[in-house]
Amino acid sequence: MTLKLYGSSGSGNCHKPKWILDRLGIAYEWIETDSFSGATRTPEFLALNPAGQVPLIVLDDGRTLAQSNAMLLFFGEGTYLVPRDSYERAKMYEWLFWEQYSHEPQIAVRIARKHFLGQRDDELDPALLTKGKAALARMEAQLRTSPFLVGQALTLADFALVAYTRRAHLGGFDLSEYPSVKAWVRRVEDQLGLETALPASS
Repeated sequence: MTLKLYGSSGSGNCHKPKWILDRLGIAYEWIETDSFSGATRTPEFLALNPAGQVPLIVLDDGRTLAQSNAMLLFFGEGTYLVPRDSYERAKMYEWLFWEQYSHEPQIAVRIARKHFLGQRDDELDPALLTKGKAALARMEAQLRTSPFLVGQALTLADFALVAYTRRAHLGGFDLSEYPSVKAWVRRVEDQLGLETALPASS
């Protein structure tokens, strides 16, 4: 049985497991699953993931795994993408937890509402923009001191944070205000072999 990855091509969270599987050379079947169309609310999908969310992985032994950062940790365990030093490893976890609490709920939500749902700025909670800019400023401060979020080498933290940061302009964020973040996006995209998602003017 081939590993299956259910995901939406428009979702940064769904790109995270795809990127690590590609990076580590792990074969998988991508199953496009559009959450906006209700595909994650069908009885068949809910039987696999009662939370009704993508990404979702069905391992080759039939077990399932949800939550993008849990997938990164599962596949990254024992690889060079997880620091061996206990403090650096804890710092990586710190960024992973922060991403889901302080970054994704602002930046990803504005991307979804502006780009995919076509909402105007005056229809959005202004706190999303304020908190999103604060998240980017936090990253900017770190990336002025190191090329990657945890020191000198690519880790799972970079996989997690680049997913929506590289497309932040779709949510109305201007990365030219965060030059270290923008340079880091290009650095990580290059490491992962990705065509840049930054706008042409960047």
